[in-house]
Formats: sequence, structure tokens, C-alpha cells
Amino acid sequence: MKCPFCGHADTQVIDSRANEDGTSIRRRRRCLLCEKRFTTFETADVRMPQVVKAGGHRAEFDVDKVRTSFLRALHKRPVPTTLVDAAIDRICQKLLQLGEREVDSRAIGEMVMNELAKLDKVAYVRFASVYRSFQDVSEFSAAVREIEKNQD
Repeated sequence: MKCPFCGHADTQVIDSRANEDGTSIRRRRRCLLCEKRFTTFETADVRMPQVVKAGGHRAEFDVDKVRTSFLRALHKRPVPTTLVDAAIDRICQKLLQLGEREVDSRAIGEMVMNELAKLDKVAYVRFASVYRSFQDVSEFSAAVREIEKNQD
């Protein structure tokens, strides 16, 4: 780490401490040339995969889009925000655990449907009807039967 005061390349770590939530480390450093002290913070640099859309173009993963999907499907449904946040966190963790640089948007949609099925059956059917582009009542009925079958 270069000294921010004199630019010297050698610095010494005097003290290291993790922050309260354990997401970063605070390091007190001392320049070996000018002997001035400064603080640095170390955090993990984790990148979400790129999303490959149906048309083939790529976009940055946007957790707000996932949240919007949940909120639309759960509109006026009795599901606590804490459960929605936990479901979104599980999706993000699954995406990170894949270790892939790119992920198909369909895979993300399936993850959302799986989480909605656990939270609220009506929200699941709402999301599935839009996501799978139901064309008639029979497709809608099949989704309802799928939910009923999975409840047993």
C-alpha cells in the first residue's frame, strides 16, 4: 500500500480490527519513510453475474428488478417484508454460489418462482401467469394444479 502523503511503497500495518458486522477490516498503517499514519479499509469485492436476456443481450444484475417482481406478485398479500428480503437474499446467494460470470434470465425467473411458491401461492400464480405468458385458462389451471400437488 502506497503512502498517501509521500507516495512511498512500503507501509507497515500497526493495528487491524474487523468492523462490528464483520464485512470489512480497518487497518492502521505507518509509512516507513515519512512515518505518517493513515487508515485503510479492506472489503470483499464480489460481483454478481451478468444477466443474459432472452434476446441474447447482456445486462448488469439488478436486485431492484427482482424486488419489483416480488412486490408486484405480492401486492395486497399478507407476506412480511422480512420474508421477502430473506427470499431475495437467498436468490442473490444462489447466484453468487453458481460462480458463473453470466446467468440466463430464465434461471433467475425460476428462482423467483420457487421462492414465491414458498411464500404465497397466490403470488406464485400471479408471477407464473406473467412469466410464462399464459395464453388461456387451461395454462392457468395447470399452474394452480401444480401448486395444489406440491402442497400435499
